[in-house]
Amino acid sequence: MSTATSTHTRTRTSSPLLLLRRTAWLGAALFWTAFAVLEGVNHGWLTGAAAVAFFIAPDLTFLVAADEAPRTAKGQLPPRAVPYYNAAHRALVPLALLVAYAFGPVAWPPFFAALCGWLAHISYDRAFGYGLRTKEGFQRGTDHGRGTGEGFRRD
Repeated sequence: MSTATSTHTRTRTSSPLLLLRRTAWLGAALFWTAFAVLEGVNHGWLTGAAAVAFFIAPDLTFLVAADEAPRTAKGQLPPRAVPYYNAAHRALVPLALLVAYAFGPVAWPPFFAALCGWLAHISYDRAFGYGLRTKEGFQRGTDHGRGTGEGFRRD
């Protein structure tokens, strides 16, 4: 490994900006988790169940191409599942629904708690270094992802 690559890798993985960004995502994750729990406590088991279901649901998108999983590399998501995975892991989707909910005519706590759980999931993923996938199914920012996004290089 060349010195330039070593310096680039060290800079990307220990960047103060990256640490700040991940800390902010962790703060958001804790906020959305607390909000989901509060909604569950205040509005009953259905609300809590909706929050838990939507906390788990984004990672179930791999089931779209579960039959292809044995033929993929370690850490790779089957390419057919990538669009679904990436759509479920974009914070803009639940945030837009949250804004629509806030200004909409109907207030149903389980829906709000589900959005909080979904945002908590996305926020925890970003806080721990997991992000969107490349079209080949690898984490962006890894050796396989060719540095196309944020994340760690694994040399």
